[in-house]
Amino acid sequence: MPIRVLLVEDSRISLTILKRILNSSPEIEVVGEARSGLEALPLIPQINPDVICTDLHMPEMNGLELTSEVMASYPRPILVISASVQEDDPHNVFQLLEAGAVDIFPKPRAGMLADDEAFKQQLIEKIIVIAGVKVLTKRRKFPVSLDLAKTTNISRNTYPKPKIIVIGASTGGPQALQELFSHLPPDLSVPVICVQHICLGFLQGLIDWLSASCSLPIEIAQPGEMPKPGRIYFPPEQLHLELDERGRFFCHNVIDLEGHRPSITVTFQSVAKFYGRKAVGILLTGMGRDGAQGMEALAQTGACTIAQDEATSVIFGMPKEAIDLGAAKEVLPIGAIAHLLRELLGD
Repeated sequence: MPIRVLLVEDSRISLTILKRILNSSPEIEVVGEARSGLEALPLIPQINPDVICTDLHMPEMNGLELTSEVMASYPRPILVISASVQEDDPHNVFQLLEAGAVDIFPKPRAGMLADDEAFKQQLIEKIIVIAGVKVLTKRRKFPVSLDLAKTTNISRNTYPKPKIIVIGASTGGPQALQELFSHLPPDLSVPVICVQHICLGFLQGLIDWLSASCSLPIEIAQPGEMPKPGRIYFPPEQLHLELDERGRFFCHNVIDLEGHRPSITVTFQSVAKFYGRKAVGILLTGMGRDGAQGMEALAQTGACTIAQDEATSVIFGMPKEAIDLGAAKEVLPIGAIAHLLRELLGD
């Protein structure tokens, strides 16, 4: 059976184009359309869509209000199809993710075109992937297990004291990073490098949103800079982030790796080369396999490698790939990862 989609969009032109694009796929069927969240809500129990695609800014009830209502009453995967960041408030976009939306998908800067093949194919693929996502009423929180000793069951002596933490994430990553970062101590004794797959133009919005619940400074890595303890660094947009022979940041755009730039694997492999077993590699929720080979490189040095477990991953693709490679030495719920880091660091 095709994936049943409800479109919520106040622009008639955008609604027509989106409907035409989605109905062009034999795997998708648009079963309903609405011009606002208020109009969409009563449709949901009637047509029972598998996926809801919603705009952000709409009259009567916007995308954020709709997402909150859907996740409280009719939980199912939500894809936010948003205008460019220059026109939208990126803080609202990340509030949508916090409220339970699975992912964001920006409209082309020049406006949607029915014959834009790249946009068409990416949108169809995104909906096919998120249709399989399991969601819970009122968006699950990721509480740390009350029995952390059993959850982690790792002695501090198993690994050397880390000198750096490197993290990779994709779909579902913003929510997982918010949970992880909010539990890191304000006096963290090592730097953190984080690669998050995110649409062009959304990086600063992500950093601002994460900073609201994190006690550590979060910034974009600058070429030539040494990573400093107690800081979280993201690669500049559309650039791979590596470390040079002295451990300083350097960035390049030589080639996409498995369709990604920045690539998690590129950064993981660079950290493995410079820090070896004194690194901690963490691979979080996301579709695809980016990061799996990079985590394998870290594991081969003797570093501690951690994959987020299936139960708390929005999409288990990347962590599963690392686990299948034998690259993940620990598999943990997101709520237990910060506790393990504290144990390893003695913080």
